Amino acid sequence: MSEQRTRPVFYAVWLIIAGVIGWWAAFQLTVEKFVLLADPDATLSCDLSSFIQCGKNLESWQGSVFGFPNPILGLTGWMAPIVVGVAVLAGARFPRWFWATFGAGILFAFGFVCWLIGQSIYDLVVLCPWCMVTWAVTIPTFFATVVHLFRNGTFSSSEKVQERAGRLMAWVPLATIVAYAIIVVMAQLKGIDFLGEIARLLF
Repeated sequence: MSEQRTRPVFYAVWLIIAGVIGWWAAFQLTVEKFVLLADPDATLSCDLSSFIQCGKNLESWQGSVFGFPNPILGLTGWMAPIVVGVAVLAGARFPRWFWATFGAGILFAFGFVCWLIGQSIYDLVVLCPWCMVTWAVTIPTFFATVVHLFRNGTFSSSEKVQERAGRLMAWVPLATIVAYAIIVVMAQLKGIDFLGEIARLLF
């Protein structure tokens, strides 16, 4: 099941969808950061409650851990999945080193998101709406990319491994739901009534 014999259409489409959603979330956070810079006392549109807001995240040191606002990483980083997805749909074939580099970038994004989730829940004790959108697309993108890199021969030249990885792709949605559930449980145990907050905001 090498990439040369089958084009990963669904994976490519997902990369485009995830990239667009992730980029939009980063753009919205960037706009909110500009609002805060113009007026530190401003009430942001994403500040929905004491537990669900992005103002506290943007003003914290975790919100600029590399010396500049984290959303800038999203504005630039999410372009990569979009470009790769479009290129694959167009019939591009990339060498193993390219996929390995792309996988390393996705791994970094996943690790960074995991760290931010921990900081949001256990240190800041808030859940940022636009940040959660980013988490929501980064997690399945990571799972799908790991499986795809086994499937297309980047990690293994064994056809048996590639075939098994191909079958594992169907389990990515379930793994993603489990990951979401773990985040919700972590928040609930910390005292952030996430489900209750959502219910109050909706009803």
